[in-house]
Amino acid sequence: MNHPNDLKYVATHEWAKIEGDLVVTGITDHAQDALGDLVYIEVPEVDRHLDAGEQAGVVESVKTASDIYSPIAGTVVEVNTSLEDEPESVNNDPYGAGWMYKIKPDNMADVEKLLSAQDYEAGL
Repeated sequence: MNHPNDLKYVATHEWAKIEGDLVVTGITDHAQDALGDLVYIEVPEVDRHLDAGEQAGVVESVKTASDIYSPIAGTVVEVNTSLEDEPESVNNDPYGAGWMYKIKPDNMADVEKLLSAQDYEAGL
């Protein structure tokens, strides 16, 4: 499994990456691998405010469906619309082309409270 050290993680298998004053998020390599081939992804709407741990969307695979959760509190400012036509991007590149949405955090310091790659992997 690939879990880059420059990202932060939550036990529900989402990742977060600080990008300027925004936080990019998606599901982890472990999550996409466990789900199998993704066929549908529902991301939150732009301008929606999410609390940390709140359901943000859904991913569906040929095997099952799973909720995705916001790693931090904030407002969605951008979504990856290409996932509508190419959900397999999450399988192929979960930390790059498979990002799901960008959030303007209520408090950027909340990102630092998330799990390191080592702590996330220890919980798998």
